[in-house]
Amino acid sequence: MKTKHLTYLLGISLFLYNCSSSSPNDLIDQEPDPDPSTEITYDDDIKSILNNRCTGCHGNPTQNGAPFSLTTFNSAKNRIDDIISRINNASNPMPPSGLMSQEVRDEIQQWKDDGLLEN
Repeated sequence: MKTKHLTYLLGISLFLYNCSSSSPNDLIDQEPDPDPSTEITYDDDIKSILNNRCTGCHGNPTQNGAPFSLTTFNSAKNRIDDIISRINNASNPMPPSGLMSQEVRDEIQQWKDDGLLEN
């Protein structure tokens, strides 16, 4: 009888072990890594980042004391230096919940480096 219970316990343990993740990256909300050979554009890449992470406060109208909207290409383009400064500021980050992943911050920087293309 003990052998039967031990076999079941071993089987369940192996099942749970195989279903677990050993990579911390699997647990992080990630967006695709930017491909350095592909130009980053507002419409294809940046708009979704801003909509998902910024426009809750930087919408139109703004909320929670946000000083400006980031709902359009021109508003994001005109504020790119402010955006990059705040998303990389560990002591006073945007969003206030903490720094975005390095991949997302790199994608926004690459958008600037690529010339702030719209589409």
